Amino acid sequence: MARGKRELRPEAERKDITGAQSFQLDLYFWLQTFTFILVTLILVFTFVGRLIGVDGSSMVPTLHNGDKLVLQSLGYTPAQGDVVVLNKHFDAAQAPIVKRVVAVGGQTVDIDYAAGTVTVDGVKLSEPYINEFMLAPTDSRMGNEHVVVPEGSIFVMGDNRNHSADSRDLTLGTVDERYVLGCARLVLFPFGNFGKI
Repeated sequence: MARGKRELRPEAERKDITGAQSFQLDLYFWLQTFTFILVTLILVFTFVGRLIGVDGSSMVPTLHNGDKLVLQSLGYTPAQGDVVVLNKHFDAAQAPIVKRVVAVGGQTVDIDYAAGTVTVDGVKLSEPYINEFMLAPTDSRMGNEHVVVPEGSIFVMGDNRNHSADSRDLTLGTVDERYVLGCARLVLFPFGNFGKI
């Protein structure tokens, strides 16, 4: 008998709620869930990381035009060798731009186009990630060949050195770290390029 009462009670309760009230209750719970998810995504993409696309070929072969990157933003400090996204406009490109950190504040960068090398604090960089031998640029703006990086700034270059507007460009130069949106950690799309950077 008790079992029968337990089975009837939910039906009795359902009769107390009209169809319109049931819809309103469902809508309330769905809106609450949607709001929670939306706020969580906003907080994650604002403070922890974000998704951003690559525009251009300056980072080939590491990254390609159209790649979607996951960035780490929260607690990130630029380090030599990192691939970063900058939110700084200059003559040759519109932000955001994706480049590799070659040197950080206090370091000295020397570029030798005859040898195709980059030296930081007198040590030649091993750069297996670059696309091809670096040639001397024909653009007069690309004149930064010996640079002492100010504290709180970074010197950046593209991996596709012969097709990259970067810190060698006098209109960009060294970049204040406050322009760094984050460090590219992962290629998310397209799936053929998926993987850690």
